[in-house]
Amino acid sequence: MSSVLKAILGPTNTGKTHYAIERMTGYGTGMIGLPLRLLAREVYDRVVERKGAAHVALVTGEERIVPPTARYWVCTVESMPVEKRVDFVAIDEIQLAEDEDRGHVFTDRILHLRGTHETLLLGSDTMRSLLRRLELNVETEPRERFSELRYTGHAKITKLPKRTAIVAFSADEVYAIGELLRRQKGGAAIVMGALSPRTRNAQVAMYQLGEVDYIVATDAIGMGLNLDVDRVVFASRSKFDGRRHRLLTSAECAQIAGRAGRFRTDGEFGETATCPPMDEDMWRAIEAHRFDPVDHIQWRNSDLDFSSLRLLIRSLEKPSGHAALIHNPHALDEWVLRRMSEDEAIGPHVAGTRKVRRLWDLARLPDFRKAGPEGHARLVLGLAETLADPDARLSDKGLERRLDDLSSIQGDIAKLQQRLANIRTWTYAAHRPDWLENPEKWQDRTREIEDSLSDALHEALTARFVDRRTTALLASLKKEDALVTELTPEGDVRVEGHVVGRLKGLIFEPVLDARTLEGKAVRNAAQTAVRPLILERLSLIVAAPDDAFRLNDEGEIEYINSPVARLVKGSAWMTPRVEIAGAVEVDPNEREPARQRLEAWAMAEIARVLPTHAKLANEKSGEALEGLARGIAFRVLESGAAVDLRQDDPNLRLSAEQREALKGIGIRAGRVAAHVPDAQKPAAQRMIAILRAVEAGQPFPLAPEGAGSFALDGTWPEEALAANGYLRFGKRAVRADLAERLGWEISKRRKEAGKNAFAIEIDLASVVSCPADDWPAVLKGFGLAPAEKDKETGAVTLWRYASRARPEEGGAARGPRQGGQRGGEKPEAGRSQGGRGPKGPRGGKPQGGRHQGGNRGGASKQADPDSPFAALAVLLPEKKSAPSKPRKKKKKPRDGQDGGAPKAAASESGFVYKPFQ
Repeated sequence: MSSVLKAILGPTNTGKTHYAIERMTGYGTGMIGLPLRLLAREVYDRVVERKGAAHVALVTGEERIVPPTARYWVCTVESMPVEKRVDFVAIDEIQLAEDEDRGHVFTDRILHLRGTHETLLLGSDTMRSLLRRLELNVETEPRERFSELRYTGHAKITKLPKRTAIVAFSADEVYAIGELLRRQKGGAAIVMGALSPRTRNAQVAMYQLGEVDYIVATDAIGMGLNLDVDRVVFASRSKFDGRRHRLLTSAECAQIAGRAGRFRTDGEFGETATCPPMDEDMWRAIEAHRFDPVDHIQWRNSDLDFSSLRLLIRSLEKPSGHAALIHNPHALDEWVLRRMSEDEAIGPHVAGTRKVRRLWDLARLPDFRKAGPEGHARLVLGLAETLADPDARLSDKGLERRLDDLSSIQGDIAKLQQRLANIRTWTYAAHRPDWLENPEKWQDRTREIEDSLSDALHEALTARFVDRRTTALLASLKKEDALVTELTPEGDVRVEGHVVGRLKGLIFEPVLDARTLEGKAVRNAAQTAVRPLILERLSLIVAAPDDAFRLNDEGEIEYINSPVARLVKGSAWMTPRVEIAGAVEVDPNEREPARQRLEAWAMAEIARVLPTHAKLANEKSGEALEGLARGIAFRVLESGAAVDLRQDDPNLRLSAEQREALKGIGIRAGRVAAHVPDAQKPAAQRMIAILRAVEAGQPFPLAPEGAGSFALDGTWPEEALAANGYLRFGKRAVRADLAERLGWEISKRRKEAGKNAFAIEIDLASVVSCPADDWPAVLKGFGLAPAEKDKETGAVTLWRYASRARPEEGGAARGPRQGGQRGGEKPEAGRSQGGRGPKGPRGGKPQGGRHQGGNRGGASKQADPDSPFAALAVLLPEKKSAPSKPRKKKKKPRDGQDGGAPKAAASESGFVYKPFQ
């Protein structure tokens, strides 16, 4: 059976490539050469579907998949294994034989590569006359386009219909158009020759799937990309071809415009942006597919002499001898080879087939970086210094270092593109088994890096030129089906696979401002899609255990680390109400069960942290108290944690039974304060501060955690101190329970001294964690005054009880009572008018019963020094019995003597203490 040579010629969308695949798979073996690695991969996948992966090979400059049982070879034209004998051969896009850099390879395949049974040449009808001139005895078969092309003229970018491709010829122009489409139309896919095949595939897939309605591309769109494009418009029609800027020919414009329309669907083409309109002859020629025939193609001598470098260059320069076959002396690989011959490290005297072939292989390394002749030559010459010897190999260590520099996926689009171009160079090198020590290892490594960089570049392009959320949501909202919504563990809400916002607690936060067009789309989708998520979360709240909730410092109840409700003012500070925070997408009655559950938890949490308060407020345990004790309990509940009894006038008198009754419900009443011990723990103080802030509607001060005392400033009113369980002692706040303990320690020193003047060691300051500078003011808060000072240093050596203390002055005395009585108080039967009973200011029965006559003239009975209340007996100035004769005016008592308040400034200035540690 003789071999058949046939040319299938016609414009785009004529089914030429499909026809070739059908013919190839009908034979036992076959090979097809394609112009792009991207297109080769697409055809490879189609043939694998028919014949199975075990029988199909993929061979490109950067990728080799060659199973042992391969029968069908899908290749780029440059990588076709021409030595193989197969039944069928096809060469696609043969008009590329005109290309000044690659054309000679296509020409060689057209002239010399044949299948044993059938060979197909696929391309533009402009090649018909040239094939005839070459006298190849080729049978030509014309193909008509399945659909029509129609010229539509110029249109603004913002007025372009959907499913339009905009073509430009520089990266800056492509990016500018992409930015405009993102703002006006939601985004566009980007396709450029500088992108890796994987990145281009990902961008095209995004367009094909309808995630964007526009594609911005260079002329890379015109070769082999199968797109559902309705219109192609040119933003410009001039390009830089590597040597000069030039206008596209009518045939080149037609190749690009022909991507509009698919199969039986008609397509349109025109201009946009600053591109001038086509003249009538041009657009009519494109519509009718009539172009000037190709009159010559690139050619290179295939019978090369590898005996020396000089002879190789001479054989490359040999003319074809045919007018239609011209040689391009400026081809990049030949130019680099001449540079090698001029380089002193390599030299023109290289001889021997193996050495010369090695240099020629290096010279043909593609310029993936688009660095230009000089830049590319420097790379190749650098490699030649290592690989000029045919037995030399690139070391693993050196290659590892190069690849480490290229493996980062961080950076902007330009940096990622640069790394991709560089890694494609090493991917190509890895498929040269005679260049590397371990080519299989580096093939996998370079492919891994190229894939990761390609994916990162795709994501970077998408992030810059596509608003994927908006486009997806706008498309999804038009569907009648329910939106596919999911909630990630991090709280991100995905609608149709795209993050549209975050659900924090019960509040949905969209990713865009709802005032923008995009934000409205997100908000509208959220109203439909987020509602089920919120209802589900409300149900989870109702069923959640107590330990799933937490009250934060702002008075908010948190669930899964996010606020879902807040405390608001109720009937009393201990009984706030609870309001749901968020969930506006559902009805109020759908929120109510969760609100009730959270309010029940809040009341239980308050009762747990403040058990005494809860009993007083809710269980009304204070009703069992009577009289004065009941009043104290009410005051403590209202204050929060403590009541300063020093401020009471007259002094409260609680019996032992009343104190025990208060103690039984959790309240301690002592010498200077009544307080709730469990309310002075840090957790309780925090809870009280939160509840007080909710009631007041503003922040409430919180005492330093665990502080026995702390310095005061202007932000601490009396009610805040009481709520935190502290009393004011001059410019220092002292915790109530520690103040009581210190009071007992002071009375103990008084008792041990056996007299009114007694020493107080500085070590006692540690009871309330008080520094030495503030210690005098604290003592004055207990009604103490200096009794004796060191004559040389002025330091107080002895103290005495002087008068009832004023907390705001840290020990300044009240004025003496008239007649030894409380102001306005009448003498009671059985009470000494000139002093206190033996049990001091708290009252109690005097020894020997009430006074019955004797000593009514004012003589006071001496208090029992062993009584625990004896220390407070001197809180009022000591009085002598009233004389029968008119009272003389008393002299003002001197500092340190009985009967008057100390001079604060003078007494404090003389204190000398060691620093308190």
